[in-house]
Amino acid sequence: MNRVVLLLTLALLPAASAQTPNTLTLKHDEGTATVKKNPQRVVVMDEEALGWMFALGLGERVVGLGSSYLSPTDISGGKLKTSVLKEGFYARGKLNNPSFVGSWTAPSLETILALKPDLIVRLTWDGNQNYDRLSKIAPTVGYEEGGQGFWQKGLRDLARVFGKQVQAEQIIKQAADVNRGNARKLQAAGVFRKYDKVVVLAPFSGGNTWAYSSVRLIDDLRSLGFRDGLKVGSATLGIGAQVSDEALLGINKKTLVVLFPPGGQFNGADAFLKTPVGQRLQAQSVLYVPEAFSPYSGPLVSIRNSNEMTRLILDKVK
Repeated sequence: MNRVVLLLTLALLPAASAQTPNTLTLKHDEGTATVKKNPQRVVVMDEEALGWMFALGLGERVVGLGSSYLSPTDISGGKLKTSVLKEGFYARGKLNNPSFVGSWTAPSLETILALKPDLIVRLTWDGNQNYDRLSKIAPTVGYEEGGQGFWQKGLRDLARVFGKQVQAEQIIKQAADVNRGNARKLQAAGVFRKYDKVVVLAPFSGGNTWAYSSVRLIDDLRSLGFRDGLKVGSATLGIGAQVSDEALLGINKKTLVVLFPPGGQFNGADAFLKTPVGQRLQAQSVLYVPEAFSPYSGPLVSIRNSNEMTRLILDKVK
């Protein structure tokens, strides 16, 4: 135990931050970080950051992965099992046996220290902790999920670090082009005559229902041509708010209701559809289930959201 404490203490001493020809300085949502160009060992604290690495073709450089999706059965010897790496979103890129480094809110500083990363990337929100501790292990950059152009900014910053700016702009444009093309399909099918508005609901196990106002699927649906069908109150973490049954019962018939449940044990979609409110909204609802281990946003997610939602909506209005 004393050795662990000593190692952490040494690692958490302030590091030099002067920029050199081999580094660049990033201004991010948690401060400023001086980062070595083209880092070889990257720890990502969540699937959002992993998606950016995948989009740039850099999954093999991820030596540590943080996640709130993973359970002890997904881990063996401190690393993600090979079978897990072949599932859902993890199969979208090439991962080289990364170590599990804890969750967003409870990172394992000892594990991250032992990995000797060149860079740590994470999403963040007001009140999130551990930035100072992480940034003393390695340069750390954080991006607020509810911020304007959240994933585009994170992707572009990483692209600068790795010299992948052209690739980043190409995939940002691809995501936008896919949305535009799918918007034309919906328009041609007369979808907006039946549903001109949309609301994205996240039914949680336990009975709470949230409506998303930013980032989580709703931005792609707006890009497809829908207007907002529900006024969301003060957004928690900048992405949405819990809504009452009374508010849900006030949704009009021309509003498409997209049920977008959280993953794993938190998924309350089936239970919601059995409630009086769920029964009332069922005729105008579609259920959209993301891939296993999927982040909520990013270029790869945006493309999937657009294509899958377009397919579901077109089936709905046949």
